[in-house]
Amino acid sequence: MPARDEPAILVLNAGSSSIKFCIFRRVDGQAVRGLRGQVSGLGTVPRFTSRRDGGPTIDTQLAAGPMTHAAALDRLLEAVHAELGGARIVGVGHRVVHGGLEFMAPIAVDTSVLQRLDQYVPLAPLHQPHNLAAIRALLARLPGVPEIACFDTAFHRTVPDVAQRFALPPRFAEAGVRRYGFHGLSYEYIASQLSAVDGRAAAGRTVVLHLGNGSSMCAMRACRSIATTMGFTAVDGLPMGTRCGALDPGVVLFLMDEMKLGPREIERLIYNESGLLGMSGVSSDVRDLLASSEPAAALALDVFVYRAGRELGSLAAALGGLDAIVFTAGIGENQAEIRVRICRQAAWLGIELDAAANARHGPRISTPGSAAAAFVIPTDEESMIARHVMRLLQA
Repeated sequence: MPARDEPAILVLNAGSSSIKFCIFRRVDGQAVRGLRGQVSGLGTVPRFTSRRDGGPTIDTQLAAGPMTHAAALDRLLEAVHAELGGARIVGVGHRVVHGGLEFMAPIAVDTSVLQRLDQYVPLAPLHQPHNLAAIRALLARLPGVPEIACFDTAFHRTVPDVAQRFALPPRFAEAGVRRYGFHGLSYEYIASQLSAVDGRAAAGRTVVLHLGNGSSMCAMRACRSIATTMGFTAVDGLPMGTRCGALDPGVVLFLMDEMKLGPREIERLIYNESGLLGMSGVSSDVRDLLASSEPAAALALDVFVYRAGRELGSLAAALGGLDAIVFTAGIGENQAEIRVRICRQAAWLGIELDAAANARHGPRISTPGSAAAAFVIPTDEESMIARHVMRLLQA
């Protein structure tokens, strides 16, 4: 617990069904993690979970039915203030999924910034409204405390213009129709850790696979993004837990014309009813699919692995070769079998897996003689956000 009057930073990640938080202390210029947790199941049966690093998880049911985001935020703040005692919250960092082309770095948020960020709600309908609602709520609940927005799109602003363009008339690009890329805070954290793990990977051509309920991949040259699988929205690229990934736009026209689906029905289909859940009919969770005997579950995993292998080849081409790959996020860090299958597909790129190292989750999971190295590096978007908040407060 932070000492009385010791400055603390609160990090929030507000989503459609959960609000995650983490408390950081500023110690000798570094962000040191304290209590972390979340209010989850907001649309069903809400629960509050929290833990400190190395400690037990405390899990409490909050209500018998759905809870509003506002009520969940109030419950979360109660826990934060109880943890802090007399310590001061000197800044709040928020994950904001979409910053467009305007917001290329973390920024202190006021009413004007919020209004400008509202324009990106249609581009990230699952995330952006809840990200911004949390900022508005904290501006009212913690007056005078800086609210810092950290953007998932910002890391990809180094992607060359040619890789951001769709083959559409220029007026559409001028209106903002281009590839933005997402999961940037995760990729930025991995980039910050690479030099300590492997100098060749940090200085060279590396593909990072952020595989979780939301999945994407990023090609980095010298730790700068030069291509990524997500595009205009966070539904593009790889199949995900409930999102379809890359989809021929002609399919959308077919759904409208022949199957008579409206825009909101199509939105629900491609964001909430597709991906691993839609293909399998079993679950959106890879653990459930690996344990299932249903043929559709096996097919869903086959499609997921196939698409990851295919995108890896595409990103290696964008890099002009490959020095390393990095697995991260929930699936990438914890599912050794998925890593085996993806690396097997990538043998032609010079990746030779070390089975024993892979079973213990790395950090290096390729053999010493592998032409391209493979690693597992846990991501930490919360720490990345805390670093940004500290930097802006010091500035």
